[in-house]
Amino acid sequence: MSTALAIAAVTAVLKDLLNNGLIDHNVSAGVGEVTVSALPPDRIDASDEDLKKSRLNLFLYQVTPNPGWRNVGLPARNGRGERIDNPPLALDLYYLLTAYGAEEFHAEILLGYAMQLLHETPVLPRDAIRTALAPPTPVVGGGGLPPALQALFTSDLAEQVEQIKITPQIMNTEELSKLWPAFQARYRPTAIYQISVVLIDSRRSTKPALPVRERRVHVIPFKHPVIEQIKSQASPGGPIVDNQPILTGSNLVIAGSQLRGEDTVVQVGGIAVTPAAGEVTDRQIIVPIPGGLQAGVQGVQVIQRTLLGSPPTPHRGFASNVAAFVLSPRLVAPIGIANLQGTGSEPRSARVDLTVDPAIGDTQRVVLLLNELMPSGSPPEELRAYSFSAPSRLPWSPPLSPPGPSPTISIPISGVQAGDYLVRLQVDGAESPLGTDAAGKYNSPVVTIP
Repeated sequence: MSTALAIAAVTAVLKDLLNNGLIDHNVSAGVGEVTVSALPPDRIDASDEDLKKSRLNLFLYQVTPNPGWRNVGLPARNGRGERIDNPPLALDLYYLLTAYGAEEFHAEILLGYAMQLLHETPVLPRDAIRTALAPPTPVVGGGGLPPALQALFTSDLAEQVEQIKITPQIMNTEELSKLWPAFQARYRPTAIYQISVVLIDSRRSTKPALPVRERRVHVIPFKHPVIEQIKSQASPGGPIVDNQPILTGSNLVIAGSQLRGEDTVVQVGGIAVTPAAGEVTDRQIIVPIPGGLQAGVQGVQVIQRTLLGSPPTPHRGFASNVAAFVLSPRLVAPIGIANLQGTGSEPRSARVDLTVDPAIGDTQRVVLLLNELMPSGSPPEELRAYSFSAPSRLPWSPPLSPPGPSPTISIPISGVQAGDYLVRLQVDGAESPLGTDAAGKYNSPVVTIP
């Protein structure tokens, strides 16, 4: 890579290339003394003395970042802001090559020779760069180059990884008409060239990483697991049934495609469950419902992890869609009646005490549903039905802690006629199931209001 002197070194090498080319072609025999300079255009037209000599002038009028090298390097700093690399400053240089003639046709002759030289040298040879920038051998009575110019030899321009290319550019008359007034100089015959690419390297200290001791490539086929249906299994080895209530203690049966991975995990309500090895296939996964879930709508997702490293550790890989199921609450016998009020044909008021699995959360909405048990021969439209919302378990306020999930709940009821009632509990919309007899009629759980 080059140093910050590389821009000036490029100008010096181009100037030397033009100077040597004019000498080799003996151009001075036709146009007289010729000067090759690298000055701003406004300084050349400053005096009449300059107009008496023919001249070729190189002027660096624009410097832009090189788009190719700009995106090559990795980030220079890590997440903590520490410098880990010194990406090069890659630049494209744009020059005006202008010819000044002391007499008629001199400017055209000089411009033609100069353009031919640059056309025949599309890439600057490394040896030519070293020769142009090498400090001269001291001679007796000779002053040599000024110290500033001698320092260009240390630019390392010839050692940069990419060679320097010379490319002619096009600029229309409108652009030229804007450019020269900005120089505050009179227009002269001009050609435009792009010099690419100059790589300026930083010498600042970095925090390098240790070398990679061993490389391991792990290739796996692309898979997209899809959950199509959620079923349930009341007990291990039991029948798999569609559309039956899903309760705690039962198994989830996930049906779909491409479900089996290198290391398969099922997220149930945000809890990771690892299925048994024999319960995972491409079409079906069976997992137990984890403890700690609350009744209501829960999500299921299949995650296929990839084992990487030594020793192998799981990394998240492919994931399926999120499917939903309803975890239903289950009433645990017995159902208690307390604080009963009312006699005879009067409506009753009481408190119904229930035990629920899973436990009810602090903010869950609970509704008690009572349906009169159908006596033999009674039409359904004459049966009584009631619903009662459970009182909120809140409010609580800091510094007190919320009460936490509870497996028991008491719900006050009122205006209920005496009789036998089927009992259901809704927790966040999820409803507890009812039992049936051999004839398919609902028969449990039942509470008696005396």
